[in-house]
Amino acid sequence: MTKLSETPLVHETADVTGSTFGRFTEIGERSRVNDSSVGDYSYIVQDCLVWCAQIGKFSNIAAACRINATNHPTWRATLHHFTYRAGDYWQDAQNEEGFFEWRRENAVSIGHDTWLGHGATVLPGVKIGNGAVIGAGAVVSRDVEPYTIVGGVPAHPIRRRFDEKTAERFEELAWWDWSHDKLRAALDDFRALTAQEFLDKHEAV
Repeated sequence: MTKLSETPLVHETADVTGSTFGRFTEIGERSRVNDSSVGDYSYIVQDCLVWCAQIGKFSNIAAACRINATNHPTWRATLHHFTYRAGDYWQDAQNEEGFFEWRRENAVSIGHDTWLGHGATVLPGVKIGNGAVIGAGAVVSRDVEPYTIVGGVPAHPIRRRFDEKTAERFEELAWWDWSHDKLRAALDDFRALTAQEFLDKHEAV
């Protein structure tokens, strides 16, 4: 197994264009990541499709996820992409750049310390808060509050990871911005302490 480093690890079968990756990041086999940013320590497992998304730090994205599954023009006479990719069909026609810009305006935002389960789909324009969990196979069509677990089709809240006060304390602590050395120093606490104990100890530092 290849050890992670400050240099992003992108599998040779992954297709990556127009994207940036932070330190200790990993992109798995056959994944496609286009026009997106992936924050420090985040990883994307195999067979994922990611387009026009901002992904925070420490995001855990399981296999076969689809992030920003693009919309088709439901208001037009046809859904087919020949209307906006006309240049692919006729030499005298141009692609409709305004349509692609509309798609880009509906980017997806995924916060820090998040987990997207296997096969989850996140639709355009959705914002997923810090600490949130998306259940396997969920289709997320609405924003997800921080530290909330959602699941289903369409996704709906199942429960909170932590109560609102605890979630606010984690937001304030923002451990995801700690240095690599500070994370290492706190490793045993991440492993052994409860959320409450962890906050009590590290808020006081």
